[in-house]
Amino acid sequence: MSQNQIKEKVLNIIRDHKIGVLSSVENNKPHSRYMTFFNDELTLYTPTSGKTEKIDEIEKNPNVHILIGYDNEGLGDSYLEISGTSKINDSNELKDKLWNESFEKWFEGPKDPNYLILQIKPESIRLMNNNGEPPQELSL
Repeated sequence: MSQNQIKEKVLNIIRDHKIGVLSSVENNKPHSRYMTFFNDELTLYTPTSGKTEKIDEIEKNPNVHILIGYDNEGLGDSYLEISGTSKINDSNELKDKLWNESFEKWFEGPKDPNYLILQIKPESIRLMNNNGEPPQELSL
């Protein structure tokens, strides 16, 4: 599979799957939770509260790992393993762009100071379980 084909498949999985698992590091151990992801090409964004543990974890160690894409249709479902670095992005423009009414459970609105966006820049992306092929790495 060519790098262009891998990238196309990766982008399709990211666009089609909004829920994934974000793992950060807490006390030198992985700490995982489900998150909602948005993307701009290969850069991922996920909303979070400034009051959560993950903010402290990422400030101490920005390395994160994401699993996204599994369809629950069988053992051969394609998914991605993404390793990267995360930083807090509190740009009002980005917060407005990503705002969704479903966030009202946690935030008073897009101007809520606790409403933050984690921005994840991938360092490696592996396409897993793609039609029985071995894992494919996207060159970044």
